[in-house]
Amino acid sequence: MDEKPREDRRFLTASNQYPKEVVRKRQNSGRNSKGSDSSRLSRKSFRLDYRLEEDVTKSKKGKDGRFINPWPTWKHPTLPNILKWAVMEKNHSGVPSSKEELDRELPVLPPYFIENPELAGTKRAGMRVTWLGHATLLVEMDELTLLTDPIFSQRASPARLMGPKRFRGPPCSVGQLPRIDAVLISHDHYDHLDRRTVLALNERFGGELRWFVPLGLLAWMQRRGCENVIELDWWEENCVPGHDNVTFVFTPSQHWCKRTLTDDNRILWGSWAVLGPWNRFFFAGDTGYCAAFEQIGKRYGPFDLAAIPIGAYEPRWFMKYQHVDPEEAVRIHIDVQTKKSVAIHWGTFALANEYYLDPPAKLSEALERYGLKNEDFFVLKHGESRDLNVDAEAFE
Repeated sequence: MDEKPREDRRFLTASNQYPKEVVRKRQNSGRNSKGSDSSRLSRKSFRLDYRLEEDVTKSKKGKDGRFINPWPTWKHPTLPNILKWAVMEKNHSGVPSSKEELDRELPVLPPYFIENPELAGTKRAGMRVTWLGHATLLVEMDELTLLTDPIFSQRASPARLMGPKRFRGPPCSVGQLPRIDAVLISHDHYDHLDRRTVLALNERFGGELRWFVPLGLLAWMQRRGCENVIELDWWEENCVPGHDNVTFVFTPSQHWCKRTLTDDNRILWGSWAVLGPWNRFFFAGDTGYCAAFEQIGKRYGPFDLAAIPIGAYEPRWFMKYQHVDPEEAVRIHIDVQTKKSVAIHWGTFALANEYYLDPPAKLSEALERYGLKNEDFFVLKHGESRDLNVDAEAFE
């Protein structure tokens, strides 16, 4: 058997233990590397720096033309394993049928912009994040308002009467949203790319809304009437017209794509880095743990805020390749060199077998093991907002 490359051996070893000294070193490095506005702006480019190509992993296709994961940590879900999970594994999610209990444990709050729409929008260093459930965030930064993997439907499914159903409804409707400048799509699974939500957003905002999507998704978006669509490969960059000081970079993750019986991995998957003159935001989307995040941190960190999934991770023998658990989420927080992280991909759909309230509890335990605080990687209620990088001129 060929010997694994040194980098792969190092990664596989480090991923099986608590690298506490490495954690402290990276965390301190990220927090102290603030940099000036001019140094951040000097990194803006709409061409990949080919001098750094050897430092990043590019997307790859197999002989059949389908995208493949290049990471040694990946294993594709097979039909026998899917059936084994569905039939043999006990579901411990325990979502109560009582609305009163759910309201007590996971309250859904009306977002601030429903009662006070005039407060929407930031300027200069201000940054605000609002969790709208699952992987959907409203992020206001650098005079732009972004929406991530929006789903406002009751089911993550091609059908209205079957498939995973929300046990916590969306905090608002598409019609109640403030003006949105851009939408980031990480991949095409139904809980991250929702056709009805795409149609509603396009009907409301039309060509003024810019969609950033993975390679291969352009035609699907255009068939739904979306015109202002930018399709990117890993490490490619673009911007919102009139805001070319904010760079949107499609970055890697470890996942897969599928919407029909025959379209496996015809579309790429990934994460997003949004690099502004005052703030940097990372959206992990949906992912297993892999070496990509250290590459992203080295190239684009430190970030001011990262959105990292913490749910849908049990049983580990099946889910670990495609979904991180809370401890691996903390590793991503460290790898991408972010000052703060917000938890996503939990508390909305019962997509796996862990108890529905376990993700934030396990996250708190993992943060303690790594010597981090809960405010470093925080959890929001549905509809709740958090302001970051606030100064006297931060908000309208």
